[in-house]
Amino acid sequence: MAETALSAPAAQPTLQKGAVWTLCAGHLVNDLCTVGLVPALLPLYKAAFHLNYTQTGLIVLLSYLTSSVSQPLFGWWTDRKPRPWFVPAGVALSSGGLALTGLAPSYGWVLLWICLSGLGSAVFHPEAMRGTHLAAGQARGLAQAIFQVGGNAGLALGPLMLPLFILATGLRGVAAFLVLSAAAFALTWRLLPWFRRRLQEAHRYKRQLAGENRVWAVLLFCLVVIMRSWSQIGVAGFLPFYYQHQNISLARADLMTFLFLAAGALGTFMGGALSDWLGMKRVMVGSLALALPFALLLPHVQGWLAAGVLLVFGFSLLSSAAVSVVYIQMLMPRNIALASALNVGFGVGAGGLGAALFGRMADVFGVGTIFTLVGVLPAIGALLCACLPSDRKLSQSVVVK
Repeated sequence: MAETALSAPAAQPTLQKGAVWTLCAGHLVNDLCTVGLVPALLPLYKAAFHLNYTQTGLIVLLSYLTSSVSQPLFGWWTDRKPRPWFVPAGVALSSGGLALTGLAPSYGWVLLWICLSGLGSAVFHPEAMRGTHLAAGQARGLAQAIFQVGGNAGLALGPLMLPLFILATGLRGVAAFLVLSAAAFALTWRLLPWFRRRLQEAHRYKRQLAGENRVWAVLLFCLVVIMRSWSQIGVAGFLPFYYQHQNISLARADLMTFLFLAAGALGTFMGGALSDWLGMKRVMVGSLALALPFALLLPHVQGWLAAGVLLVFGFSLLSSAAVSVVYIQMLMPRNIALASALNVGFGVGAGGLGAALFGRMADVFGVGTIFTLVGVLPAIGALLCACLPSDRKLSQSVVVK
């Protein structure tokens, strides 16, 4: 009898909400202290240590590299032997590393603590997404949507926290995140007994399944993730510069960027929830196709119309964020943690590379060129995604012996 590659055992068919929301909270803290706050803190680092722009940019580069490049390695490692304790250890390192930059006596120490923070994020993600998978039951899309919304919320909250708290205390105020680090560690540590019990149940169930990893489809899927990541970083990273060239205030440009990211967080949740009914591949292709006309419209609209375009663009583009985690797990049923790490690692790593490439393009051709390219990327992603195997085909490839 055919079964889905990631179906839960009959003993646990329902969504384990407590576990999913705990992992979501850990994800929020982790991403707040990495992709959320690190870029926002750059002006404080630059002023405190008298850095030039190259030195300042190196902080973000090291954060992104340590969190993305090493993440598949941790995924491969934990697939060989799961390590649930990586969840509390990872979130403690990511948030604690950032907090220690507030006490750093020199620029070199800042780079060291930022690398520690990035490694903590790389440790956290694979096992946290495995835990979300184990807690999903039959609601795989919804579970990943809840988990991913935590990360998106951390990303969006980072810039908002700068004027509310850190600017009032200076860089030293970042050390207060040691309290948040301890709280996140304690919260996720309480999940370990449940996590170990579910791993034992899943191991017994996995013996009954036959399924192979689809390497060619994974490679194609990673290209889709890159197209989406470059579209996102093109808007989130360069929209303020684009609007400044149009004599729009930086405050208003930052608000537009927040609207894009906030709509993306909502889209992440809705896309994940809908995928349990519509199918993973349909949601991914549909989200990229829907984003295309709004990506093309973006450079040609202003004012409230631009805000509306950004809302729909962000919502549609990122509505596949949670879905893509579940889908790559279906492509790699024997390596759940590695699959999850490839999805997130490629997304973050490609975002960092895309930011560098777009920056060079902006220097040579002007910042408007970036938004011409952003108008094409969703179309490429949708076409590539259409070539991937359907949910039904992936489900039929795994049978109960």
